[in-house]
Amino acid sequence: MMIERNVMRFVVFAEDSILSALTKISANKSGFVLSVSEQGLLLGVVTDGDIRRWLAGTPEIDLSLPVGDIANPNFVSARDDTPVATINEMFSDRIRSVPLVDEYGRVVGIAFPKMETFSVGGRLIGPGHPSFVIAEIGNNHNGDMDLAHRLIDLAAEAGADCAKFQMRDMSSLYQGTGAPEDASKDLGAQYTLDLLARFNLSKENLYILFDYVRSKGMEPLCTPWDLSSLKALEEYGISGYKLASADLTNHELLLALAETGKPLFCSTGMATEAEIKESVALLKANGASFCLLHCNSTYPAPYKDINLLYMDRLAVLGDCPVGYSGHERGWAVPVAAVARGACVIEKHFTVDRSMEGNDHKVSLLPEEFTEMVVAIRAVEEAMGTAKERELTQGELINREVLAKSLHAAVDIEQGQLITDDMLVVKSPGQGLQPNRRGEVVGQPARRKITAGSPIFAADVVESGVAARPFHFPRPWGIPVRWHDRAAMLAATNLDLLEYHLSYKDMEANLGDWFKGVDDVSFVVHAPELFAGDHILDLAAEDEEYRTHSIAELQRVIDLTRTLRQWHRPGQPPLIITNMGGFSTSRALPAAARKALYDRIKDSLSRLDREGVEIIPQTMPPFPWHFGGQSYHNLFMDPDEIVAFCKEMGMRICFDVSHSQLACNNFGWSMKEFCEKVGPYTAHLHIVDAKGVDGEGLQIGDGTMDFAVIADVLNRACPDASFVPEIWQGHKDSGAGFWFALDKLERWFGGSRGKARLSEVRYG
Repeated sequence: MMIERNVMRFVVFAEDSILSALTKISANKSGFVLSVSEQGLLLGVVTDGDIRRWLAGTPEIDLSLPVGDIANPNFVSARDDTPVATINEMFSDRIRSVPLVDEYGRVVGIAFPKMETFSVGGRLIGPGHPSFVIAEIGNNHNGDMDLAHRLIDLAAEAGADCAKFQMRDMSSLYQGTGAPEDASKDLGAQYTLDLLARFNLSKENLYILFDYVRSKGMEPLCTPWDLSSLKALEEYGISGYKLASADLTNHELLLALAETGKPLFCSTGMATEAEIKESVALLKANGASFCLLHCNSTYPAPYKDINLLYMDRLAVLGDCPVGYSGHERGWAVPVAAVARGACVIEKHFTVDRSMEGNDHKVSLLPEEFTEMVVAIRAVEEAMGTAKERELTQGELINREVLAKSLHAAVDIEQGQLITDDMLVVKSPGQGLQPNRRGEVVGQPARRKITAGSPIFAADVVESGVAARPFHFPRPWGIPVRWHDRAAMLAATNLDLLEYHLSYKDMEANLGDWFKGVDDVSFVVHAPELFAGDHILDLAAEDEEYRTHSIAELQRVIDLTRTLRQWHRPGQPPLIITNMGGFSTSRALPAAARKALYDRIKDSLSRLDREGVEIIPQTMPPFPWHFGGQSYHNLFMDPDEIVAFCKEMGMRICFDVSHSQLACNNFGWSMKEFCEKVGPYTAHLHIVDAKGVDGEGLQIGDGTMDFAVIADVLNRACPDASFVPEIWQGHKDSGAGFWFALDKLERWFGGSRGKARLSEVRYG
């Protein structure tokens, strides 16, 4: 059994909405919340089952109703001072948690039969959550407060979740007074006592450091080496404790730590399995929240002695989350430990391994610690799940380019039965995969298929998707290339064309594609990739690279001016640009973004923008560039976007798919995002999204709430134009676009659109 004392993630006020209860149930992943009064009195329990039953039984669903209206007042609870054995008897198949209340009925804890997760300072620790990375500063400050502050700064920059220290009361901890001058001490003990006497910080100084750790966005932890130090740390209000390997058998200290109700990180170095079992039993008997850290207490530990596989055994012994505390050289082992399920990683941290003190020589330098954290996060991302394999967005992109598909070997007339000799397998993989050949042979062609064309499913099976007149109260169009613009113009009643340019398109003779003035406006989407593998980056630190990007974008501007002669006259045409600011190894810290925005502003000042309007596109956190996935840093944060637009007097292309991915990644509200950037939106890319990098999906294939998004955008930017930027939507004569537009009419269409389009097209 374990007792969770951080109850806020399980508590809602009775006056809060049912929606807020649903949100908290989803976040805490425990299937319930507690309904309390403003004074914290426990009033009822709400499970996900309670909410489902309420949804099924109410004629009108109103998620804004108070959660207290549906809370179950018939719950099982216990006083906080109830013996652990008694609480254990309360659990059953039906009762999986027991709220604990004080003498006044206020919630002070929640007992669980099994320790799957616990929290420290709001950070959840356990399977399914990011590893909690501890930078063990310990005594590596060498008694120097300036060095201690510097180590904290560097730990934060390296991406640590926690900075940990040690506290000792020398007089109570060591035999005699703990003075290093005691000639009776062994050589090793005398050396250690000498170091500690010189490097030990006072509790007041440690309090200062704890506060500083929190100011840097990390959680401070500390190892108390004695009861006196534990008392001092309780006076400060530390959120959790590390138990040193040397104290795993110190049951007096272990019991005192358990009685604090704080979560414990217990190292198991130097302990036998029997001793580990004994300590685990003591912790469980007192309802402690704890994690066992596999550890070899040798400095440095030889690789052959580390035995990472024992983590599996440790998880069974403790029936709790497990982690790894490493004393080996380098950072490969902690990364491997994460791959084996470590929920916590602890490594010593220093600025100079040659400094005086035992721990320095087994510590990581700041750049090494940074590399370790980056590798840990990469491994966590790579772990995935054991569910049925799905193609990733990157694979779909490469499958399109590298794979093969069925193509017509000869001209095939509409209605003609397709025979095997009419088909050939060729690249690119735009059409049906070669293994679908048997499904195509013997079917009548549903359209005329010219030799060399890919074969699509709609060529042999009725798809029900076709172009028709669509009606929207805002200008709309579809993405096109030079070669398909005429066919798309003839297919439906669109208002504009969005030209998606490649760098090869910019070399074309436009007179080959344009013969007269079309009664539509247009938008240009600037290439992202230019000749020589040059990815446009107006924020590049390399001046030569940035100058090249500026020159390439100027070419796009000049081409856009030329295009005006073949389109309906009107406002300056929009040029959608991915401004740059990406990185390849990891996302840049927030503090670095201002310099990137400043370079973009300078780049824009060096462009001749007469007669056009450049609109930066909102970006996803993990964009797909040619050559793989990168990390984006700019035009993701809605507040930064608004500030940029205000300062520069510019508008944006709001790609809702990109921005939904950013919201998913950073935990933002997409509704609030739309409310903020909507008023600065000139043009929209409307398309679905899923996860953190699943962009460009067909409407309905992702997780976006288009009803909510449309409600905001129809108010915030009613005149902004849009295209359905469905990935590969142009295939099969635009079938993907027609399907998307048909769906989008539900949220973005309206009678006002029908009247306006009629006037434009036929008035």
